[in-house]
Amino acid sequence: MISRGQIRNRRRSVTRRVLTIGYQARSPKTREALVQSYRTLMATTRAVLRDADTMVRRLGQRRRTATSVTASILTRAQQQLQHLRPLVARVVAQTRARLLGGDTRVPGKVLSVFEPHTVTIRKGKISKPNEFGNLVTIQESEHQIITAYEVHATRPADVTLWTPALDRHQAIFGRPPDLAAGDRGFSSATNEQAAIDRGVRRVILPRRGPKSAARRAHEHQRWFRRGQRWRVGCEGRISVIKRRHGLRRCRYHGTDGMARWVGLGVIADNLINTATFLNARAAT
Repeated sequence: MISRGQIRNRRRSVTRRVLTIGYQARSPKTREALVQSYRTLMATTRAVLRDADTMVRRLGQRRRTATSVTASILTRAQQQLQHLRPLVARVVAQTRARLLGGDTRVPGKVLSVFEPHTVTIRKGKISKPNEFGNLVTIQESEHQIITAYEVHATRPADVTLWTPALDRHQAIFGRPPDLAAGDRGFSSATNEQAAIDRGVRRVILPRRGPKSAARRAHEHQRWFRRGQRWRVGCEGRISVIKRRHGLRRCRYHGTDGMARWVGLGVIADNLINTATFLNARAAT
């Protein structure tokens, strides 16, 4: 029995419904039952939102008569509820749009209630077509040293990141790089000309699609192929900082926590590579 004024605990019913949905999602034959289970879960979620509205009002009333310490605790609880309510309401709305309307491209889609800045990163891989998190770009110089990094709030096109990277290098070192390399995602005639205009002597941007004979000859030059091999080695840097420094999953919360986590991984990797290089030079 639930007494008057008491908030009902719906965790058990939600857990059972989620387990049922997971079982029904395995087969297309249970599509109708799956939709009905989702309807029930959304109804339960709306009831939880109504309870949250009630709790926000009650916390505000209790806070006015509480001691300073208790009022501080009640204020934090009230702020947390006020922060989560619109996020949960958006999750319910996008679930209804996807389930009943077939709309999978809802603007402002929430992928994580506790980390709402999470975005979908489409990698195009057969085994893992989509990943969830935030895109991070890194810039690497000689001796495997990461000179710059950036955590992006959205998923920008690679071709738009080339010029800011060159400008960032110029700001850090006071001169353009002697060699600048990127994969085909960064390649465009505009980006190549932008690097030349900034004083980059060797630009390594393999063109996409069919190539003319002159372009094939250009990309077949020894310095161009050497630059491509160096860039491929940079891919290993991404793997290392993911595996060795925990960049596969951020343990901090929020966008500031994400930037701090990535920064600590970059610093740790640079310290290891600097020590390795200095030891190798001392040995010779």
